[in-house]
Amino acid sequence: MLSIFNKAKDAGYPTHGGANVPHRKNTAECKTVVMPPPEKVVIPMLMHLGAPCTPLVKAGQTVKVGQKIADSDKFVSAPIHSPISGKVKAIGEMLMPQGMKAATITIESDGEMTLSEEIKPPAVNGKDDFIKAVRESGLVGLGGAGFPTFIKLNPPVGTVIDTLIINGAECEPYITSDYRELIENGEDVVTGVFAIKKLLGAERAVIAIEDNKPLAIENIKKIVNGFEQNDGSVSVMTLASRYPQGGEKVLIQKVTGRVVPKGKLPADVGCVVMNAQSIAFLARYMSTGMPLITKRLTIDGSAVNNPQNVMACIGTPINDVLEFAGGIKDDAKKIIMGGPMMGIALSGGDIPVLKQNDAVLAFSEGDAEMREPSACIRCGRCVDACPFSLMPTRVDHLLKQKDPVELEKAGAMTCMECGCCSFVCPAGRKLVQSMRLAKRIIRNAPKKEAK
Repeated sequence: MLSIFNKAKDAGYPTHGGANVPHRKNTAECKTVVMPPPEKVVIPMLMHLGAPCTPLVKAGQTVKVGQKIADSDKFVSAPIHSPISGKVKAIGEMLMPQGMKAATITIESDGEMTLSEEIKPPAVNGKDDFIKAVRESGLVGLGGAGFPTFIKLNPPVGTVIDTLIINGAECEPYITSDYRELIENGEDVVTGVFAIKKLLGAERAVIAIEDNKPLAIENIKKIVNGFEQNDGSVSVMTLASRYPQGGEKVLIQKVTGRVVPKGKLPADVGCVVMNAQSIAFLARYMSTGMPLITKRLTIDGSAVNNPQNVMACIGTPINDVLEFAGGIKDDAKKIIMGGPMMGIALSGGDIPVLKQNDAVLAFSEGDAEMREPSACIRCGRCVDACPFSLMPTRVDHLLKQKDPVELEKAGAMTCMECGCCSFVCPAGRKLVQSMRLAKRIIRNAPKKEAK
């Protein structure tokens, strides 16, 4: 059964599933406010998919803004830089929101914000130099996934990339950080698009934006049409608003009609997808050499006194950011890092701002209340809503048996954890949590030795 989304008369190809979540883009027209550097930052060594970094500094050492303070010799990783100048107070450990522990570097500010001598525009004389520069920038996907960008921009030899897609969908409720990038730094976005398109040798680039962002669409179209290098190969596609259209594989199918096979990557179907903030950052990095040390966050929710978009230093405690936004109300019940659909509830506000952070939401008790689940009525709404046509109720049922083979057969590892199934379930079943537990069982299962 096809969803209403497939029948909508919007640009692009039909896709399966999705949900009509409320937009609640309350901060859309709130210009980004720069938060002053904090007195202290706590920098986790794990802010991306892949291997954690190892500290390059020691307690008592003086560091400067933009100085590389952590790195890894593992391929899937990205270096980390200091967002402030000051002294390393401690090398410690922290429990991350996802439940794993990570080493941390705590830096106390000296109030000077002295720039490191390492900061200078990278010398790029070819693709290899560019990929090296992207890695040194510390950039990871800024839309939430946190995959090291230099890997995405360096597909295997023989892979033909013909389409670069810029993700401006930002379909999660509340979040407007990408939207503000498109409005405030549209020139950087478009400059980055032309540069990356040339690097990849792609035939075309598509900047995909949902139709609930008309000012962003107008702004980017104007910049693209007036761009000096415009040869008609870069276009802006307006998409009907539908969650989870910003999901990488969903967006590829919507823009190109191509389906990324199970276990494959976008590059396998000739595509590279980049977040709007990521590509704008690269444009600035190539001209300034300033690595990734700050992040724009949407601060919103019913328990936030002054919702706004804030540019904060990476490593700033969430409590400090909320305080900067006027603090939270007395009836605040839940704080979420990210959006309400895919974000993670925090146990406290001591967790610092991470590279892939795009929002901090605080909700009052009424909005944070969870429904008590009841028995499944076999209505099939979760199947209709799933972007990948999975059967979430089957995974939920199999979870009791804890059989990794059967759970994998049911497609648990394919799930993107978008939350559509839980959102549309009339019985309030915790289907996303079941998917996450199923993935953990599969990943922790003993590996069979090859015969």
